[in-house]
Amino acid sequence: MKLTKKSHACVRLEKDGRTLVLDPGGFSEADAAVGADAILVTHEHPDHFDEKRLRAALEADPAVELWTLRSVAEKLSAAFPGRVHTVGHGDTFTAAGFDVQVHGELHAVIHPDLPRVTNVGFLVDEGRVFHPGDALTVPEHPVETLLAPVQAPWNKISEVIEYIREVRPQRVYDIHDALLTDLARPIYDTHLGNLGGADHGRLAPGASAEV
Repeated sequence: MKLTKKSHACVRLEKDGRTLVLDPGGFSEADAAVGADAILVTHEHPDHFDEKRLRAALEADPAVELWTLRSVAEKLSAAFPGRVHTVGHGDTFTAAGFDVQVHGELHAVIHPDLPRVTNVGFLVDEGRVFHPGDALTVPEHPVETLLAPVQAPWNKISEVIEYIREVRPQRVYDIHDALLTDLARPIYDTHLGNLGGADHGRLAPGASAEV
């Protein structure tokens, strides 16, 4: 499976000539979802879900389907009947030839005064890749490649390190990193690599790795 990092929290997975795109939001490239056979969206926040871009991708190719939680599906299902699928924790499905399990229910706490939105994580192909969205969800299944949200208003680096230790993946790639400056990235690389207990790598937007 080929994993290509796009900006912020978006990744593209390619296998057997088909492409699955996760979280092509407003912080990612405008064409992040172009060419996708299927799209997954973890939650409604605009850095993960850009409604205008997602509508454009669905309109451009009538074969593209979307799997997401209710808060996102409700915005699109009427315009694209039969192509927008609502999923939640515990569900399993196949999208563009990828087997997917859904884990998690709520977004991480940003502040006690802010309501928590729903959030799901997607475990792809029996643990080959796990994208948690905006939560530190630990799936009840071994994970080979963890996409770790390294910087956000709702986390700190010690929590990310403990999350990696708890999931115990074989390798980690950073996501949710658009808020990091280039000056700060080496600090995160050092701490996550030295303390996380897994092989840590950072892919620049557009770079790929085999997983």
